[in-house]
Amino acid sequence: MPEIQLPDGAIRSYVKPVTVLEVAADIHPKLAKRALAGDVSGNLVDVDYGIDSDQSVRIITADDSKGLEILRHSCAHLMAHAVKTLYPSAQVTIGPIIEDGFYYDFSYQPGFEEADLEKIEKKMYELASLKLPISRSTMLRDDAVELFRSSGENYKAEIIASIPEGEVISLYSQGEFTDLCRGPHVPSTGYLKAFRLTKLAGAYWRGDAKNEQLQRIYGTAWADKKDLK
Repeated sequence: MPEIQLPDGAIRSYVKPVTVLEVAADIHPKLAKRALAGDVSGNLVDVDYGIDSDQSVRIITADDSKGLEILRHSCAHLMAHAVKTLYPSAQVTIGPIIEDGFYYDFSYQPGFEEADLEKIEKKMYELASLKLPISRSTMLRDDAVELFRSSGENYKAEIIASIPEGEVISLYSQGEFTDLCRGPHVPSTGYLKAFRLTKLAGAYWRGDAKNEQLQRIYGTAWADKKDLK
């Protein structure tokens, strides 16, 4: 029977394992609707993360910095999803968060132009409106290498191959798009409501000028349209 300690020191007891989302709903239904992730004893996890032992839990929403970081990271995945939908031959590489936003590097031989950003952003909003569930799965390293290599994602396969053998790899999927990631992510694309793609730039694979030059697409994301403006 897990006992959950909340940030205000209150203790809630449960007769069976409970998810972060269920804890949020137990606190208040409105909090559950706003929950993006959870901090379980210092570890950031998805809202469907199961808790079966005594833990401290904080519900992460877009009101705090960690929530904004998760929104932005999920927007990076959304952008990669949109790019792969519009330009299937593009390969995805890395897509971290940065101050006030995110970027993703792509290998795309025809090359993107500034005019493409509007098309990609429009597709992102279309995918967001579908409210696609975002789910986490795990896979052994070698199996993950084969998965990405077989789908033509050679850069992702190279990244995974550099991880020690025997490691379990976490993947996140939304619709037909799957990406390598530690997470956590928002529960669905429907939580991504205020973002904009800002510019194109060049970047070398793994930051080495001897490697292929990629294209980097920058974006910004916020909790709502008011903050975006």
